[in-house]
Amino acid sequence: MLEIATAHGPADVTLDGPDDPAFLLVLTHGSNGGVDAPDLLAVREVALGLGGAVARVLQPFRRAGRRAPGPAARQDEAWLEIIGVLRERFGDVPLVQGGRSNGARVACRTARAAGAAGVVALAFPLHPPGKPDRSRAGELRGAGVEVLVVNGDRDPFGVPDPADAAHVAVLPGERHELARDPAAVGAAVGPWLRRWTAARDGAAAGRP
Repeated sequence: MLEIATAHGPADVTLDGPDDPAFLLVLTHGSNGGVDAPDLLAVREVALGLGGAVARVLQPFRRAGRRAPGPAARQDEAWLEIIGVLRERFGDVPLVQGGRSNGARVACRTARAAGAAGVVALAFPLHPPGKPDRSRAGELRGAGVEVLVVNGDRDPFGVPDPADAAHVAVLPGERHELARDPAAVGAAVGPWLRRWTAARDGAAAGRP
């Protein structure tokens, strides 16, 4: 466990994986969740199996016991401070950031500033329940990097359109929690993460 100080309070980071990983995957929770959500753990296991390091971030607002993240600008500022510390620790390896629900929104909004190679957006909350006119698709389109979305087909927050991300995987029978079959979440993310393992293997073999 690593504690990282930010301008908006301390964050707790749980680290798993090798010191010299193929990539660094930084994941975070939803507005009222934690880093042990079933879908986050499933993605962690897949990433570790591919030689990645995984950092699961308990953001300052949750560490302080709050259920609401507060202003997006403050949340994003704290996130980028956390990413900066992790970058120093792991060096110049590809950074993939992501999360579930509100955490997926943070990962999309900050991807460009963080220098991320990609984003994993789990249960991206396309709109508040029952309010499809309040779409957040712009956050997906504005990420500036490739975004993988994994949503359930019964999610009351909606399902992003395939045109709004590099790939949208829709899991049958899943709601917003993505807890019915976490292994399916990991299976959807695995091939997408494997590209960074393949990139390092290719470089080690002298291939472009």
